[in-house]
Amino acid sequence: MMNRKAFSALLGVIALLGLLLVAACSKKENTEQSASPTSESRPAPAAAPIDPATAAAVSGTVKLDGTAPKSAKIDMSQDPACKGDNKAETVVADGGNLANVFVYVKDGLGNRSFDTPKTTVVIDQKGCRYHPHVLGVMAGQQVEVKNEDPTTHNIHPTPKAGNQEWNESQGPGAAPIDKSFAREEIMLPVKCNQHPWMKMYINVVKTPFYSVTDKDGKYKIEGLPPGNYTLAFVQEKLGEQDQQVTLAPKDSKTVDTSFKAQ
Repeated sequence: MMNRKAFSALLGVIALLGLLLVAACSKKENTEQSASPTSESRPAPAAAPIDPATAAAVSGTVKLDGTAPKSAKIDMSQDPACKGDNKAETVVADGGNLANVFVYVKDGLGNRSFDTPKTTVVIDQKGCRYHPHVLGVMAGQQVEVKNEDPTTHNIHPTPKAGNQEWNESQGPGAAPIDKSFAREEIMLPVKCNQHPWMKMYINVVKTPFYSVTDKDGKYKIEGLPPGNYTLAFVQEKLGEQDQQVTLAPKDSKTVDTSFKAQ
């Protein structure tokens, strides 16, 4: 009798161990399946590097349609150290060619990312004006502000898209002020609290594909991979114009646009 009971108990223990083993294997399999990445959870593949041998370019001219407004002369007499001829730069057009238009690739680069340039972009204060009036810079890129005037300036960017606002004085012969802007922002205004006529705009972008039109209204963007792009043309008073362009390998396209005078 005892042997039979012991044998039955042993069979019960073996059966229980078998059930536990099956449960453990099933749990391990489910855990491995849940840990396996699905197509939805996998990160998107990185964009292929840009091949210089197939890189394309786009260039053109920006015009002003209509009569250019007369640039107002700025009275700088409040500060005897501010000398020279100073005129408003709100709309600068010569012979119908529109300067200071910021041109950049607004769409078409997908998930590409770009290294922050190691070069420093310089803003100069000379003749109680900002030079340049419109600037392009990549997010995180170093910006150096210099003062060549024999008077104190007070540099004050006023961002609206999450960049940090700052307001710093810079006396004659002072060391440059080094800053950077972390977030993309188009036409970020900069003013001088000492001299209210001093204004400029910084354009912070995520790619190196941008330009500012010169006094002849010309711009050029090089090194683009082949693709379909939206180019944005932005002017501080006249707004934004967008243009579509398709670039084939080694392509060189001309894209012109114009703004109506106001």
